[in-house]
Amino acid sequence: MLKIYGRDSSINVRKVLWACAELGIAFEREDWGAGFRPTSEPAFLAMNPNAMVPVIEEDGFVLWESNAIIRYLANRHGGAALYPLQAQARARVDQWIDWQASDLNRAWSYAYLTLVRKSPAHGNAQQVAASIADWTRFMEVLEQQLQHSGGYVAGAEFTLADISVGLSVNRWFGTPFEHPPLPAVAAYYDRLTERDGFRRYGRNGMA
Repeated sequence: MLKIYGRDSSINVRKVLWACAELGIAFEREDWGAGFRPTSEPAFLAMNPNAMVPVIEEDGFVLWESNAIIRYLANRHGGAALYPLQAQARARVDQWIDWQASDLNRAWSYAYLTLVRKSPAHGNAQQVAASIADWTRFMEVLEQQLQHSGGYVAGAEFTLADISVGLSVNRWFGTPFEHPPLPAVAAYYDRLTERDGFRRYGRNGMA
């Protein structure tokens, strides 16, 4: 059986949990990370020397990095509907997965750590404002994409890209500041909520 190492409050662990829900994969999960067993323990470092969650193990195969994990799960467990085999369609999915991991994540990090996590190391008002401005700019990119994509990030059908981006959209709405109107993003958020996996691991009260 698939084993997942990481606390379920982690946005990156939740990517993996949601992917498992979409793919119908049974799993066991162990709590590791903040508030649980420290990822600095030798047993965890032997699996991931970066000391970060999530990590998975399946039939002796160990893998870390959430986006690599969800791609692997789709490839391994018949998820071509979520991760297309055709080169251009797959590249479009990869484009948005990588955009979420790089541009979008970097933008929201400081504001989220200040406004939600209440991190004492992230209380600079100017940096919060700059983070919100950058975050908003990238969310406007998503708004434009959703206005003509056909309903989901990479096109008309739900894909792995929506798992990565959808959890960031949940974080956008769950972070307390004045949000500009983004009607296509709001409709997308409601559309995702129709999916059981998102209700369980995305729009479930955790930002």
